Amino acid sequence: MDRTTKPIAVLRGATSAEIQALLRAFVERRGAAVRIAGLIEAACRNEDRACGPGTLQSLADGRHFPLFQDLGEGSDACALDATGVVDASQAVCRDIAAGCDVVLLSKFGKLEAESRSGLIPAFVAAIEAQVPVLTSVSPKFADAWTAFAAPYFTTLPAEAQAIEDWWRAVRGEEVARPV
Repeated sequence: MDRTTKPIAVLRGATSAEIQALLRAFVERRGAAVRIAGLIEAACRNEDRACGPGTLQSLADGRHFPLFQDLGEGSDACALDATGVVDASQAVCRDIAAGCDVVLLSKFGKLEAESRSGLIPAFVAAIEAQVPVLTSVSPKFADAWTAFAAPYFTTLPAEAQAIEDWWRAVRGEEVARPV
């Protein structure tokens, strides 16, 4: 990894759904050439739910981990499923230990900011393994993120080219600049 490039890139400036789509596209562009560990938010099979995406999908094996507790039919409230997120984080830690080139973590959000749990162990495992991380941060928790990750991150606009430039730089490749 190029030591002048920050090992963690945070995508900002778009909706959560747009950022998750950018993360998916990054994975698709890499194909089998790059070993990717991590999690992306995935749609829930129940389209009637009031909550967000529903699950975290493992990039290593496709498993789904619940993001929200099932509060029953007709519920219009959401409750994060801390156990599902912790289980997902543990799976990512195992994937990092097995070896990877980059880690994608869907988001630093409420669990990470308020309780120092959730995906925190996966972030720490990636940093300790010196593996670059691509993620997003809920704007509401930007201060908690900065307290946790400064000075190891850079903020990128939510654009495919910005991600590609960071990826090339973190790999020590020449980044093409417009003339």
